[in-house]
Parts: sequence; C-alpha cells; structure tokens
Amino acid sequence: MAKFTSLKTLLAGAALALAGTAASAGAEAEYTLTISSWAPPTHGINALMWPKFSEMVDEATNGRVHTELKLGLAPPPAQMDLIQDGAADVSIIFHGYQPGRFTTTKLIELPGYEGTAEQASVAYWRAYEKYLKAANEHRGVKVIALHTHGPAQLHTADPVTSLDQISGLKVRVPGGVGGDVASALGATGIQVPAPKVYETLASRAADGVVMPFESRKGFKLTEVAPHVYEMPGGLYRGSFAFIMNEDTFADLPEDLQQALEEKVFGEPLSRELGRIWDQIDAIGREATEAAEGNAIHQASAEDQAKFAEIAAEVTARVLEEVAATGVDAQAAYEMIRAEMAK
Repeated sequence: MAKFTSLKTLLAGAALALAGTAASAGAEAEYTLTISSWAPPTHGINALMWPKFSEMVDEATNGRVHTELKLGLAPPPAQMDLIQDGAADVSIIFHGYQPGRFTTTKLIELPGYEGTAEQASVAYWRAYEKYLKAANEHRGVKVIALHTHGPAQLHTADPVTSLDQISGLKVRVPGGVGGDVASALGATGIQVPAPKVYETLASRAADGVVMPFESRKGFKLTEVAPHVYEMPGGLYRGSFAFIMNEDTFADLPEDLQQALEEKVFGEPLSRELGRIWDQIDAIGREATEAAEGNAIHQASAEDQAKFAEIAAEVTARVLEEVAATGVDAQAAYEMIRAEMAK
C-alpha cells in the first residue's frame, strides 16, 4: 500500500511555508487579515488550509496583504457572528453547527455523490454561484470559498459491523444532513462541536461519532474510537465556508480586491481546500491502519443496498427543504452530480 506523508511532516512543512509567507509579506505588507480558527492547532485546517490561504493571498497581492492566525477566539457556532461583528476578518464555519440558519448548504452534504472532496468542493462553488447564492443565507458576511470534507463514516468504541447495529446508539452528529441520516438509522443524536468529540467519547457520553477519516488523526479518534464502520461514499459530507468581514474587504484598495477575487476567492480557493481535505483523509486512514487495536469494518453489499434506500428518502426530504427557500433544488442537485462526474 502506498504511504502518505504524516501530518507531523506536513505541519512542519506548512509552518515553514507560512513563516516564509509572513517574512515576505512583513517587509511590504500594507494590510493584515486576522484569521479566527476554532480547530486544534495541529488539525489540517490550521496545519494546511490556512497556510495555503495565506500563501495564495500573499502571491495574489505581491505581499501587500498579510495574515495573522488566532485560535480560540470563539467556539465553532459563533464564528459567523464573530466575523459579522468585525472581531476578526476571516474564518471557517461548519454550516451544520447552526440548525435553521442554513438550508441550501445541505444540498452538498447528501449521501450518494461519487468523487473526491476536491471534486465536490468545485461543484459546490459552481452550484452556489448559479443557484444557491440567491437564498442569501450568508447575509452579513462575504463568502470567499466553499468546500466539503470527505465521506463521513461511523467511528465507535465497540465494533459495529452492520447497519442494523446503529439503531439505539448514542452518536455524536454535526447537524445538517448528518443529523438527518443518524435519525433515519435510528440513532440518538448528540450535537457537540468537533473539538469536543474526544472527551465526549472518552467519557462514554456517546457510543460513537460520525466524521470523516481525517478525524482519526485530527481529533485523535484512534485512541477513543478504535472501530470504523465504513460505507462506500460515506453517510454524508460536511459543508464548510470560508467567510470574510464585508467592511474589511470593502476597505481594501480596488486593485487588491480585484486580485483576490480573480486569483484566490471562489473556485481557486475552494478547489485547494477540497484537495487538502482529500490529503488529510488519507493521513487519517493510514493512522487507523497503523494503530494497534484499530479496525475498519466494510459495509456489506446488503447494507449498502439498504442504505441507498435510506439515502434516497433523506435526499427527497432535503430537496423539498431547499426548494422551499426559492432555489431550484433539483437543478442544483443535478448540476452537482454532473460537475462531479466530470
């Protein structure tokens, strides 16, 4: 089996790259963007995504715009308000953490899509531009990228080897389609932000969590959830947005705004973020395969067929929800599928 670079190595490389970016920007930087991030310091979001963002901003503006990363300014569900209020300039949000605030974002979270996180993220941005933006669900902030994580799987303390075993389990779910799928499978959903999953499992407040493979490493699930029940294509995909304070962007000179819009924001950044998630998912899988006592249990053909029926029901309900916002849900859904198929 091909080996992937460890997250520790990637983190070291990212730190050097970010230091280089800061050094090049420091001499000539005219503007500084304060980044708020809620993930652990070594998580791929901080180790790779923000350094890539900073690198792209530096290159696009010839070092005139610098970034400064700050951790722990606010919990994950508060990031949208934090940016809207101007307490920081840029952040990442997970849409499922705020039930009722976002509906159209559930479209990309549906199970059944075939393809990588990079493919999904590009398709997501294109569908957003053509259809989803009209719902104006991110009003008050500027959306600068959209991306998904990889296919989410069930991670448990005790072995789960069939779909029927999920019924009755207490499972941490993130909201959004992840919550819909958990309910359809008969699980009792427990909503806690990702940074709290380790202690939630360690204390046995939950039997398991539904997250992508990246979390095996990023949130140390190999220590508290040694078993993975893997459904091909995943149980859902999570929806994220990189957002920016509108006044911060408006205060930049027009030439810098144009450079960021053309070379960083939108599809270019969305593609890079999805590509990075594919990379950290691979690292999480490798960590699982290397960890003593960890095991990956593949869903049987029978379970896959059963889940396909459940996924179809969840999809139908989500399409109705999205259509109720005034968006052409069916057209957007078909566009995402077609874009990913490319």
